[in-house]
Amino acid sequence: MNVLPLDDAAADLAVAGGKGASLARLSRAGLPVPPGFHITTDAYRAFTAPFRDRLGAPGTQELFTEHKIPQDLATEILAAYTALGGRDGGDRLDERGGGRDGGGQVAVAVRSSATAEDLPEMSFAGQQDSYLNVRGPDLLDAVRRCWASLWNPRAVAYRERNGVPHDGVALAVVVQEMVDADAAGIMFTADPVTGARGQTVINAAWGLGEAVVGGQVTPDTAVVADGRVSSYIVAEKAVMTVREPEGTRERDVPPERRSLRVLADEEVLRLAELGERIQRLYGTPMDVEWARRGEELFVVQARPITGLAEEVEEWNDSLTGQYLWTSGNLGEAIPDVMTPVTWSLVRLFIREAMSASAIPGYRLVGNIGGRFYLNLSIAISAARAFGMSSRLGAIEQVFGRIPPGLDVPLLPASRWELVKAMLPMAIRLRRRVAANVRRLRPFLATARERCEGLRERAGLIGEPAELARFWEEELRPYVVETCRMLEAAGRQGGAALVMTRDKLREMVGDSDAEAMLTGANADGELASMGPIIGLGKLARGEIDRAEFAAVYGHRGAHEFEVSVPRPGEDPGWIDRQLAEVASGDARDLLARQEEARAAAWARFDHRHPRKGASMRERVARWNAIVRDREDTRSENMRVFWAMRAFVLRAGELTGLGDDVFFLEIDEIVDVLRGGRAPLARIPVRRATYRKYAALPIYPMLIVGPFDPVRWAASPDRRVDLYDARGGQAPPSDTVTGFPGAPGVVEGVARVLTGPEDGERLKAGEILVTTLTNIGWTPMFPRAAAVVTDMGAPLSHASIVARELGIPAVVGTGNATARIHDGDRVRVDGERGSVEVLN
Repeated sequence: MNVLPLDDAAADLAVAGGKGASLARLSRAGLPVPPGFHITTDAYRAFTAPFRDRLGAPGTQELFTEHKIPQDLATEILAAYTALGGRDGGDRLDERGGGRDGGGQVAVAVRSSATAEDLPEMSFAGQQDSYLNVRGPDLLDAVRRCWASLWNPRAVAYRERNGVPHDGVALAVVVQEMVDADAAGIMFTADPVTGARGQTVINAAWGLGEAVVGGQVTPDTAVVADGRVSSYIVAEKAVMTVREPEGTRERDVPPERRSLRVLADEEVLRLAELGERIQRLYGTPMDVEWARRGEELFVVQARPITGLAEEVEEWNDSLTGQYLWTSGNLGEAIPDVMTPVTWSLVRLFIREAMSASAIPGYRLVGNIGGRFYLNLSIAISAARAFGMSSRLGAIEQVFGRIPPGLDVPLLPASRWELVKAMLPMAIRLRRRVAANVRRLRPFLATARERCEGLRERAGLIGEPAELARFWEEELRPYVVETCRMLEAAGRQGGAALVMTRDKLREMVGDSDAEAMLTGANADGELASMGPIIGLGKLARGEIDRAEFAAVYGHRGAHEFEVSVPRPGEDPGWIDRQLAEVASGDARDLLARQEEARAAAWARFDHRHPRKGASMRERVARWNAIVRDREDTRSENMRVFWAMRAFVLRAGELTGLGDDVFFLEIDEIVDVLRGGRAPLARIPVRRATYRKYAALPIYPMLIVGPFDPVRWAASPDRRVDLYDARGGQAPPSDTVTGFPGAPGVVEGVARVLTGPEDGERLKAGEILVTTLTNIGWTPMFPRAAAVVTDMGAPLSHASIVARELGIPAVVGTGNATARIHDGDRVRVDGERGSVEVLN
């Protein structure tokens, strides 16, 4: 993957560098970006392979001069350039203000794009080189010089100042058609000096933008606020950058133009509108380079404003001690950076549903950079304290694989201290679970009706104080009841889920064991399968949209996050899913899996003729526990929809609107009763949320203090493990994980970043992604196999894939890093391996 179109979805930070990823995002969003293509980091690595071990040594830049670009790579680059400058492309370029020489060669800008640039707190702006007005055979030399600039003194010094390692850093190159601008400049969607939001500051000068970016000219400065031009200062613009046949150069501005306004008010407002669109796209104030040719405006580059005076909070529980944190299992269901209200409701959920897993004095769950993590050191320390070290494999089946050789930090407490703290809790838990298991069936029988009533009532309450009483007297008690039912459902049967699976694998092998354990959906609808089953019923006319929304509309990819609408609130979501149902009918897959299950049981009866009845009873118990757990979990998600209704109504009654999502639940109740103190925290929390939401998904496992921003800037960042102590084993070049569901299949890999990209997955392709949850379920019937970075045998992807008979490998830790979109791969769900074939 050496060359990609400019708007390619695969052009992310690792592939196209910061500048390239940003331009790809802008282009896909329909912003006026000059067309072009990416020369990826794969191309850089291919070029530097012969002298990679000498990078960073004295004379590094000369190495780039001494080596020629390999012929096949050069051919690929020049082919993309030729496509860019063909007759159609050339005609379009001329109309937009580009240019070609007498031989018909299109002039292009060749820009460096490093993998550690344009991040929220480190822009790397100007550290690597770019070249303008490049034509024809000069392109390859310009590309090579861009690559060499990764090792110029200022780039090296900048990385060292910011603690970015040199090893592994790579450079992509963006090639774009050159806009022969008559004016250009920089736009900030927030005041870069005062940090004031609501103001757009635009710098403008004559000619190309290099004189403004490089500081060779004092530009005009316009300020837009409240939809109007609040000020315009005309500067004495003495020089400008212009195109010449051999490149660009600075030239004196004619005296009569030096004191003229570069932009009319109408153009200033058009630019500000573009800036607003870009800021909405990124969710943060932006630094935008723009150009004008005639009446047309172009966006040349956009990056988050760095160094902006903005107060933020620290959301980082990894700083509380030396622990092993995991985002596996429950973290897969909470894949987003959480708003403060969601985090407060998640803590309530954990306190009531998982209280027995806590140990006084230690945090069971944490917020690390806005994302949910569970403190696995607690579970492992408890297992060892009670002499259950041999059962640590059960933890991996739930939360995912712990890398071999990882020294797991334990709690700083003696075995006796842990037993003394946990034993009374365990006794209370046993009594509470026994009582609540008896109430589970009656609870589930009325839960949907009760919760729908609460959700509807929340939206009708007309007084703030009444809404506060409703939370404390009705909705919160029901939330607590629902959480305790989930605790009971999850605890019944003890370790039956893990032990039954292990016993079957021992008796008949992995493949037959997994087949025999399916069928949870056969004796009653499995909640994780609900969206698939429901969409099928809707497509066949067996239910209508209202019933689908009522029964299944609370389940989705972001079901914990109360700021996100539920599928039941979004008719467009239902339309999009229905459009894909025909390409993968779950009934066919379930019927095929039923045949495989019957065949596996027949083989079991032949091998173990006296154990069939007892094992069937044991597996039926497994399936009942799975259904109870899934049904009760579904009702927990239904109550999160009711809590969303409460929060939305609180925003309406207080006039806060969506600012209400940046208060915690107790603060919302305080404001409903007239309190004003919590409101001062909203701007800071919004800024903090934006900061963390702009970063990629963090590693599944974190040991010790973790800095999300610095990790995101590292070219060596890993999504499987971060260990602050260092010394972890290097990432594997092979893709292996848990056997999620057996079967072997070959096909085209479709690497998706989120369920919103689901329409890109075509029938028969292999779904590769970081994680899945119930929001991904509608895609499964058209996937030939499923491969995930995160996950375990009892995670969502494994359960649903087994029921549908789709091969799956979960918890690989590196699938999205090793497999590229469009690769042909072989997935072996029984061995837990994935092989890239091309």
